[in-house]
Amino acid sequence: MTNRKNWKAALSVGFSAMTAETLAELANAGITEIELSCGQLAPFFDDIDYPNRSADISRLAKDNGVNISSVHLPFAPFGKIDPASLDADVRAYVVKVQSELIKAAGAAGVGIAVIHPSGEPYKDEERAQRIAVASDVIAQLVDVAKEAGVTIALENIPRTCLCRTHDEMQTFLDKIPDLRVCFDTNHCLIEDNCDYIRAVGSKIVTLHVSDYDFVDEKHWLPGEGKNDWEGILRALEEVGYSGRFLYETGGAGKCREIYANYKNLMGL
Repeated sequence: MTNRKNWKAALSVGFSAMTAETLAELANAGITEIELSCGQLAPFFDDIDYPNRSADISRLAKDNGVNISSVHLPFAPFGKIDPASLDADVRAYVVKVQSELIKAAGAAGVGIAVIHPSGEPYKDEERAQRIAVASDVIAQLVDVAKEAGVTIALENIPRTCLCRTHDEMQTFLDKIPDLRVCFDTNHCLIEDNCDYIRAVGSKIVTLHVSDYDFVDEKHWLPGEGKNDWEGILRALEEVGYSGRFLYETGGAGKCREIYANYKNLMGL
C-alpha cells in the first residue's frame, strides 16, 4: 500500500499558462508538475506548432520551476481524430497526427501522454466493433511511444464513449500489455469510482482529479460534488498508486485554491 502524502500536487493547464509569469505563479503556489492539455487538434499544430516547439515550451516551464510531466493529446473534432472511427482514413490520420505529437513529447522529456479511446455518441450495437478498431490504433501509438520513451495512458471517459466501464478498459489492457491508465474521478456514470480503481489497479499511472454530481462530468473541486474522497484515496493507496495527484479543475487561475484543497485531502 502506498501513502497518499507522497503524491505530488499537479494541475492540467492549457497553452495560455505557458508564460513565465503564470508558470512562476504555479510554482510559488506549490504546484510544480503540470499536464499540458488541449482538447482541440488545431492549436497543437496551427496556433502553437507543438511538434516543433515542444522542447522550448518544456524548457520555459523548467526555467520557472515547473515540470511538464504529461501532455493530453487532442481528442476533437471527433470526426477528424477519433481512434474508434469506422472510417479507416480517419484512423490512419489519428495514427499519423498523434504519433507526431508523441514523438515531440518524448523529445521534450515528457513521460506520459494521455489519450481518449474514442469520440461519441455511439450506439450499443457498435461498441464491440469500435473497441476492436480503437485497440488497433492505440496499439500502434503505444509502439511509437515506446520508441519515444513515453507511456500512453488511456483515459476512462463517460456517457457513450469507450472505456466508460472497467471491463471495456480491461479489453484494451489485455490486448496492449504496455498500455497504462489515466483514471478520471469525474467520469464514472455507470459504476463506482472505487470499483473501477480496484479493477484496473496497478495500471493507473496518472489521474484527472475533480468532483461531479454523478449525472455528468463537472470538473468541480473535490468536496463540491458527490465523490467519496476518502474511499477514492484509500482505493488508490490499496492498488499501489504512486503518481501525481493531478487536478483537472479550471486551470492556473485557481492554483492557490487547488493547492489548499490538495493539502486538505492529503492531510498535510
